[in-house]
Amino acid sequence: MKNLPLILVTVLVFALSLFVFFRYYYVFGEGVKSGELNYLVKKGNVFKTYEGKLIQSGLRPGAAGSIQSYEFEFSVEDEKIADILMKNSGKTLDLHYKEYHATLPWRGFSKYIVDSVYAMRASPQGENLLQR
Repeated sequence: MKNLPLILVTVLVFALSLFVFFRYYYVFGEGVKSGELNYLVKKGNVFKTYEGKLIQSGLRPGAAGSIQSYEFEFSVEDEKIADILMKNSGKTLDLHYKEYHATLPWRGFSKYIVDSVYAMRASPQGENLLQR
């Protein structure tokens, strides 16, 4: 019985550590999104982060022949990747991203973090300018 408080504190610290890891650091999913880079900006009050938007066009199901755009909002941690994206706004890009369960202030506003650029094209039919 003397060790019960110590055991409870240890279990609570372990459980809290597991929760924080899976909520904020565990990569829940990853993939590639392709579309036209609308913008990438550096913003924030305390933590300056890179935030961007990729516009993906596609056919809307249910509405015959209508085109609907999908927006993919993301954050970028790596300054080199952000620099590449800033210099290529308006181009069609293939971006690799990681998805987390929740955001962290120093990581960005989005739970989607772009970590690399697979390909860039001047237009959907254009020639690849950058390959990974």
